[in-house]
Amino acid sequence: LMVYSPQGLLRNDSIPEVGEDAAATVGMAEMLSEEEQDELRKELAKVEEEIQTLSQVLAAKEKHLAEIKRKLGVNSLQELRQNITKSWQDVTSTTAYKKTSETLSQAGQKASAAFSSVGSVITKKFEDVR
Repeated sequence: LMVYSPQGLLRNDSIPEVGEDAAATVGMAEMLSEEEQDELRKELAKVEEEIQTLSQVLAAKEKHLAEIKRKLGVNSLQELRQNITKSWQDVTSTTAYKKTSETLSQAGQKASAAFSSVGSVITKKFEDVR
C-alpha cells in the first residue's frame, strides 16, 4: 500500500490482510507517539475526503458522458460492437497474432500439400489395382 507522508514522499506500508494477527496491528499503533497517531488520523480523514470527492467527480463525469452519448444516439449495442471491433483490430495488429497467423497459414498449406500427395498416392494405387 502506497501512503502519502506529510513530508511529501511515498513509502510502502504493509497493511495486515483479513485473517492476519490483529495483535500485530495493535502493537504497531502502540509504537507510534500520540503526535504521530494524531497526524495519521488527520491524514486518514483527508484521504477519505479526497476519495469521496473523486467518487463524486467520477459520477458526474459518467453522467455527463451518458448524456452526450444519448444526444449522439449512441446506444449500448453500438458501443459493444465498436469495442469488439476495436479489440479485434488491436489483437490482429499484435506481432504475436501476426506470427501465429503466418505459422498457421504455412501449416495449413503444408497440410493441404500432404493431403493432396496422399490423395494422389491413393488414386494411383486404385488405378494400379484396376
